[in-house]
Amino acid sequence: MAAMMASITSELLFFLPFILLALLTFYTTTVAKCHGGQYYWWRGTKRKRLNLPPGAAGWPFVGETFGYLRAHPATSVGRFMQQHIARYGKIYRSSLFGERTVVSADAGLNRYILQNEGRLFECSYPPSIGGILGKWSMLVLVGDPHREMRAISLNFLSSVRLRSVLLPEVERHTLLVLRAWPPSPSPSSSFSAQHEAKKFTFNLMAKNIMSMDPGEEETERLRREYITFMKGVVSAPLNLPGTPYWKALKSRVSILGVIERKMEERIVKLSKEDASVEQDDLLGWALKQSNLSKEQILDLLLSLLFAGHETSSMALALAIFFLEGCPKAVQELREEHLGIARRQRLRGGCKLSWEDYKEMVFTQCVINETLRLGNVVRFLHRKVIRDVHYNGYDIPRGWKILPVLSAVHLDSALYEDPSRFNPWRWKSNALSSAGVVQSSNFMPYGGGTRLCAGSELAKLEIAVFLHHLVLSYRWELAEPDQAFVFPFVDFPKGLPIRVYRIAQDDESEVFRR
Repeated sequence: MAAMMASITSELLFFLPFILLALLTFYTTTVAKCHGGQYYWWRGTKRKRLNLPPGAAGWPFVGETFGYLRAHPATSVGRFMQQHIARYGKIYRSSLFGERTVVSADAGLNRYILQNEGRLFECSYPPSIGGILGKWSMLVLVGDPHREMRAISLNFLSSVRLRSVLLPEVERHTLLVLRAWPPSPSPSSSFSAQHEAKKFTFNLMAKNIMSMDPGEEETERLRREYITFMKGVVSAPLNLPGTPYWKALKSRVSILGVIERKMEERIVKLSKEDASVEQDDLLGWALKQSNLSKEQILDLLLSLLFAGHETSSMALALAIFFLEGCPKAVQELREEHLGIARRQRLRGGCKLSWEDYKEMVFTQCVINETLRLGNVVRFLHRKVIRDVHYNGYDIPRGWKILPVLSAVHLDSALYEDPSRFNPWRWKSNALSSAGVVQSSNFMPYGGGTRLCAGSELAKLEIAVFLHHLVLSYRWELAEPDQAFVFPFVDFPKGLPIRVYRIAQDDESEVFRR
């Protein structure tokens, strides 16, 4: 038997160079040809030469994926994009994620893609994303199934609920986090702003999705499993024992187990005739207001836990990072919130109201600038479902197309000094000639029919957190460093900060909760 295996192995090794040569030849004559200037399209008996965007295929099979995904500072588009835009222009072709791809750093094409969702383009994430988030995740669904899931999410996150339910919850969870911070600077008072932001957003989402209270053993277990899960979502999709992706799939099973137990408990509670008080969370909403199957509800809750936690926590940590480097913005932010606190005291209130939130004008400028400069969502995955002709270029059906939102947000033709944190650029009376077109090119949460359903909740979270932060603390980076946020990697050393509780005789102490 051993001799037979040795013989087979030697034969395979003998033929291996020929197999590799054949595969390379196949790639060169098919995929690579499609990226050359001689790409032809057959329609019946007609042969049409296409004018593809300029570009290159890169390496066989992997294309230019590794270069495209190389980590780079949040405030730049990275060397890969810079080099390709300089060489080919804002619209170019490549081979990414195993597919022929058009990359768009062009504001007009990006808007065109998002405005024609479902007609010319559709969402098309790599299969590994669906494998880990679930086939019913809103991120990967298209067509009617996506519209149904999105409608449930939008109803749950309606403006009425934002005012009456979610605003008080956001403030409560903010105070739970801030009150646990050390009162004065010391070697032990340096901690990760990113970790605190993640804890804040996770506990908020767990509460509003499944009524899980922060600090409880079950909630903490779920949070630890979720950390493992997230590491796999952003890792190479290698389903081998010990890899982050493999561990994430196991964590997915554990997380779904918790959600399923909560669902079964809720079904029992809803079936009782005396269940007059029902928990007002997304789980109860989905059970009462939809006809979704158990599998659909599980994937919906998991995907919203992912979407509602990860991007919001990153944006909040970035806001802290950018503000620390801009004392003038912190001062104006604090003056705005002191004014809100004074008016709140005069009316005898002790909690933020919706009117208070709408008065946070400069805060919204800070949030917009954080999202523009930080680019939490850097690009989107789309697929061309009908032949497209744009600006002289042909983009064939079946190709992938990636609208790179960060490239538009950091475009010096659209934003003056785009790499500088400047929240005043968002004030209506401070728009430059280039800034006039900002609103239509600002797409931090995507756009069109797939605009993030939780975008308003995310802005509310950041605003309320900043309100209490600037009234109660000043802060500094313990080890100032450049923040990296792509491809979904942690800040260096967790973005460590030191916080200083504002002195007792300061005016804002009067308004402390």
